[in-house]
Amino acid sequence: MIKIYTDGSCIGNPGKGGWAAIIITDKEKKIISGKQDIATNNQMELLAPINALKEISIKSKIEIFTDSQYVKTGITEWIINWKKNGWRTANKKDVLNKDLWLTLDKETERHEVKWSWVKAHSQDALNNEVDELAREAATK
Repeated sequence: MIKIYTDGSCIGNPGKGGWAAIIITDKEKKIISGKQDIATNNQMELLAPINALKEISIKSKIEIFTDSQYVKTGITEWIINWKKNGWRTANKKDVLNKDLWLTLDKETERHEVKWSWVKAHSQDALNNEVDELAREAATK
């Protein structure tokens, strides 16, 4: 099973944004990251798993670790109703970051993905590492 740790960061919200992912396979530990001059924290949290999943070309079993309840709950629960409701929230408002949710959904469907939430800034060394990488990306 491939394990992926993801995180996003923003200096200001909106502000300079960065995202990072650590992809762990049997053979290697790969680090990817990126930045945007103007972004929100939630956009960066979404871009991390999107870009990590794009790195995996063949259908795989993947566990994604995120400290973002927004991402985990959004992709495992909220998205079901958003699709049924024409990409509107329960309050009949347009879903924010719809383009990123659509991309994440598409990338997720290519694999067998398990989503796991980890507490931010805790004892999880890889979550702490990816947090630091995302913050570094935002400041570049």
